[in-house]
Amino acid sequence: MVNRLKIYLANLTYDTLLLGTDGFPLNIGCIASYSKKKFEDKLDFTLFKYIDELDRSIHDSPPDILGMSNYLWNYNISLEFFRMMKEINPQTLLVWGGPNFPLDFPSQKKFMDDHPEFDVYVPVRGEIGFTNIIQKMLDAGESFNKEKFLSEPIPDCISRNIDGKIQYAFANEQIKKLDEIPSPYTTGLMDKFFDGRLNPLIQTSRGCPFKCTFCADGTDMVNQVNKFSQDYIKDELLYIAKHVPKTVHSLYIADLNFGMLPGDLETCQVIKGIKQNYNYPQQILASTGKNKKEQIIDAIKLLEGAMSLTMSVQSMDQVVLQNIKRDNISVEHMMALAPTIKETGLLTRAEVIVGLPGETYQTVLETIRKLVRAEMDDITCHSCELFYGAEMSTPEERKKWNFQTKFRIVPRDFGVLSNGKKVCEYEEIVVGSNTLTLEESIDLRLLSFVLWMNTKGVVFDPVLKFLREQNIDVFELHYQMVKNRDNASKSIGNLFTKFKQTSEDELFDSPAEILSFIQNDTEYKKLLNEEIGINVVQSYHGYVLNYMMSEWTNYLLETSRHLLESSSDCNNEILKQFDEISKFTLGCSFNPLGKDRMLKNPEYVFTYDIESWIKSVSDKPLTSFKFSHTQKVVFKFSDLQFKAVQDTLNRYPDNMSGRGLALKSISMHNLWRKPFRN
Repeated sequence: MVNRLKIYLANLTYDTLLLGTDGFPLNIGCIASYSKKKFEDKLDFTLFKYIDELDRSIHDSPPDILGMSNYLWNYNISLEFFRMMKEINPQTLLVWGGPNFPLDFPSQKKFMDDHPEFDVYVPVRGEIGFTNIIQKMLDAGESFNKEKFLSEPIPDCISRNIDGKIQYAFANEQIKKLDEIPSPYTTGLMDKFFDGRLNPLIQTSRGCPFKCTFCADGTDMVNQVNKFSQDYIKDELLYIAKHVPKTVHSLYIADLNFGMLPGDLETCQVIKGIKQNYNYPQQILASTGKNKKEQIIDAIKLLEGAMSLTMSVQSMDQVVLQNIKRDNISVEHMMALAPTIKETGLLTRAEVIVGLPGETYQTVLETIRKLVRAEMDDITCHSCELFYGAEMSTPEERKKWNFQTKFRIVPRDFGVLSNGKKVCEYEEIVVGSNTLTLEESIDLRLLSFVLWMNTKGVVFDPVLKFLREQNIDVFELHYQMVKNRDNASKSIGNLFTKFKQTSEDELFDSPAEILSFIQNDTEYKKLLNEEIGINVVQSYHGYVLNYMMSEWTNYLLETSRHLLESSSDCNNEILKQFDEISKFTLGCSFNPLGKDRMLKNPEYVFTYDIESWIKSVSDKPLTSFKFSHTQKVVFKFSDLQFKAVQDTLNRYPDNMSGRGLALKSISMHNLWRKPFRN
């Protein structure tokens, strides 16, 4: 080793088929910028996002330090690179860091014993621990010897000496004045990632005040919240806007509670100004705060539809909320704000986790029913995951709730390295407990797919609003589409059958079974052919929108009509109104992703001004929006809509999984046709 250290930092994504994670590697950028500030010209940093680039670099020019991020999506690939690096240069110091690390001491020791591939672990925040490693290596200078270096503990790190003994020197020291970390954007460290494949990622605050047991950010170690200054944030956003390729329209915000903290309103004002000047960002993906929803509403109103309001309720059952230590978040207050949210025109997202401690089939249904009644625009049901760093995954919690778990390949996270080794990532999900059976879990999976299809966007809003106007419980629409699937058209029936089979086939009994499975060339081809290893709900969403949107829309309309006809208040006039709603919905949803979507624009004749009715925040019924005379309406995309959608589609493969992933980065306002009167 020479006095000028060569350091490789990697937060890897797989890209065998398409990107597994498409955000900038902000975490390693912050570590590099903080280290460069402290040690000036004594360091040579290279940052990596792509596997092939790192694979070539460690063979062509091995570093003094190889630092890898440890998240769910790059756990195994990091271990494999550590193994490769040991063979190439045993003196390279191997450092791992990130939240995917056990909480309790016995599990931490087992983790270290089970993973001899690396030398040092930096838990939680990485900047201070990593600079302590650098300082010790610089002090050693030309006399650096790995065995001697590891013989003593390193402050804010967990290491093992040459005999394998675990050495703890972790004091959880954190940077409170975040501006001490130079921006990896304005210092140029992120420039190489403006490649048209990745979406810029920023962070305006660190820490979370909540203690949710299912989350790695629910621990005392990250409970304190600190913020970057407004000048820091503004400079970063402006730099990004000036450098982002014209084909990239999304911005990710890594905050855990965006909109809830002081200064977030001002950040949204800055984003609004930048959007006006640079036409970026068109879409913002962030986790909004769990409390102070009025403040959050005021903040994201400024973003004019680029960002939705997330209601991360996870469950509406008070016993379950207490079980996961989420009772400090006012669910009732969030739901009471629903009318105000509707009046402001904001899109709302609600997230539910299926399989939480104490959750039953009926409590999940009741949670979803309440969210539907609160008129959430987008309801997403997630499988309950167990991962290192969350209290719920500790041995005590697993035993307490009698969790039955399965393992599945993380979507798109697999590949082959230069040494021929096939690697993939896996996640552990709860499929049963002392209150929920596997069969019930699969049934709820089907409902989650229907909810995703029916609430992911605004296209079915006219149907849902009309059903509510007729006092129909909209939850029954989603529920009956699952229960009556055997009586649907052949294409819809086959869709549900394939979805259920795919959901069952993706489950394995152990990580070892998965890792052995993919080494077989025949089975690996199943990954390449996307028979397994996909986000099932997301991919089937892409499939429906690309190939059978008309069939899905008709099934939804048929189910809705049946609910209306079953109502005691139904009459011919109501059914005539629904016929117009149906035409409007079919027009808006027609051929949303086809390459030929600009060639044919459906036209219908209307008696009612459905567009004005759907935008109205009053309680006036559809009958109050009657045209003075019938109007012909054509449904089409504007050129700007087409470009925004096509730019995003072009970044992903033209297949089921690619379409599903692309839809994450497409604004729902751009996805659907708009009505134009002739």
